[in-house]
Amino acid sequence: MSDAVLSIDGDRSGAGQRALMMATLAFAANFSVWVLYAVIGLELQQTLDLSATQLGFLFAAPMLTGALMRIPAGLLADRYNPKHLFTLQMLITCPALFFLPWMQSVSDYTWLGFWLGISGASFTIGIRYVSDWFSRDSQGTVMGIFGAGNAGAAITLALAPVLIDRWGWDAMGPFYGVGLLLMSGLFALFAPTQPRSTRSLEATSETVGLHSLAELRHLRVWRFGLYYYFVFGSFLALIMWLPQYYVNAYQLSFDQAMAFTLVFATSSSMVRALGGWFSDRYGGRAVNWSVFWICIACLFFLSYPPTTMTIHGVEKDVHLQIEVNVWLFSFLIFVIGIAQGFGRASVYKIIHDYYPRQMGTIGGFVAALGALGGCTLPIAFGLAVDAIGVHSACFMLLYGVLACCMVVMFFANKADRFHDRLQYARAHNFLEQE
Repeated sequence: MSDAVLSIDGDRSGAGQRALMMATLAFAANFSVWVLYAVIGLELQQTLDLSATQLGFLFAAPMLTGALMRIPAGLLADRYNPKHLFTLQMLITCPALFFLPWMQSVSDYTWLGFWLGISGASFTIGIRYVSDWFSRDSQGTVMGIFGAGNAGAAITLALAPVLIDRWGWDAMGPFYGVGLLLMSGLFALFAPTQPRSTRSLEATSETVGLHSLAELRHLRVWRFGLYYYFVFGSFLALIMWLPQYYVNAYQLSFDQAMAFTLVFATSSSMVRALGGWFSDRYGGRAVNWSVFWICIACLFFLSYPPTTMTIHGVEKDVHLQIEVNVWLFSFLIFVIGIAQGFGRASVYKIIHDYYPRQMGTIGGFVAALGALGGCTLPIAFGLAVDAIGVHSACFMLLYGVLACCMVVMFFANKADRFHDRLQYARAHNFLEQE
């Protein structure tokens, strides 16, 4: 590795640290915009009389654009300066926020949601921007710190009740528009620009892009996307779904529902840095496998609907009522959120181990597949609730998704271990290679 890269990798107290801080703040601002419909959805469900399925489609609008935009954003970030792309992305998103108070119908909000979803592409650009400043040994921790920008969801969940009480629902769009505009200016001014020398060490940008796209034919990349579909996609879906779940299933007030969802989003986002450190120390695969086991145990209990059971005894009937109360529910959701935070960091540690110079394209593709969970799962939640007729049907569905991830990961790890043993045997002349 050349001296240019070493100097940049080692610059963690200067420009590298400043790049990480500014990118994390910018990502948090974008994420707060991306999940804005989690708050607006409660109001629209009442004023427009939306079913669970219709609400799911409304939630899916910004998630879909954010997911699809991550792939071209990754390709562009590998080819052009990601700092300038990050600034441009925020400027393109801002006008949609100022149009929000003028929306009237479900279709209006849906189309505007597609526009707001551009904010979701910020993750891919930011990952590419940050990864070049640090060495491979610290990538898990660094990307975990950057990923803590998911706490932008907490900004929305915390600010929304205050803004609504003081200025009403119509003030939210312009308030966020001004905030994102300021963030784009601060990022353009204070975020350091990557020297061109870091990119001249690679092949031409066209060659890098073509090589990265060729890697997408490998099942390994799609497996990583499936893992991220759960740890990030379901995290997004739950942020959107939990406020109305608390209101409808437990009859909580709007402020109480926001408070519980805030705890989930904040804790899950802030532990991502710790998850990155664990991934650096113990390996991304080990962390990811542990995360899946913890989540599937919690989802088993969350899936069980409120049940009244009558046992016909010898002398009298025994009536049993089985229900997950709001406190146990919140605890289990909290545990899932913590585990997902570790899982999001571990997946990107694994990706960097395999594709250190293709974090824009490969990381963007995996991020897109994960973000599709935030698009498809709310719709699936709504369909499941309307079809089965119980609120916990959404967790039954999530349990099935995770079970599929675990089966795929088990056989993939088994195949990788066999391949490693085979390569070792050939290297030590235990097997002849024809």
